[in-house]
Amino acid sequence: MLFPKKVKYRKWQTMRRNPKRVGAATRGVTVAFGSHGLKAMGPARIRSNQIEAARKVLSRSIGKTGRLWIRIFPDMPYTSKPAEVKLGKGKGDLQGYVAPVLAGRIIFEVDGVTEVMAKEALRKAGTKLPVKTKVVSRAQ
Repeated sequence: MLFPKKVKYRKWQTMRRNPKRVGAATRGVTVAFGSHGLKAMGPARIRSNQIEAARKVLSRSIGKTGRLWIRIFPDMPYTSKPAEVKLGKGKGDLQGYVAPVLAGRIIFEVDGVTEVMAKEALRKAGTKLPVKTKVVSRAQ
């Protein structure tokens, strides 16, 4: 699974923006490396294990000839307290890392396979993610 090698702060403060009113992404919105990409259609926090599950599906589907790019990286830590613990007594323990994704962001890109294979592989990978996705092609 993906996670940072070294971090300056172990725990971050929670982002306070309303996720329903967050605008669209401005960075990483075009297919830059491959021929087809998987675009997020809404805002979400994608955990590292969800990225890994989607990556496994993609790498199995495209085989050895295909090339895969992961365009997001989980560098934001998230914490949680154990079940049935009373409030107070500080912030919870670190559970893992997430990648905050805004609408319009390209998450994965593939190349080196046919259009049908690429679209099917990206569709399968999109089912593993907690956000609605759409398969897009490079603008010619």
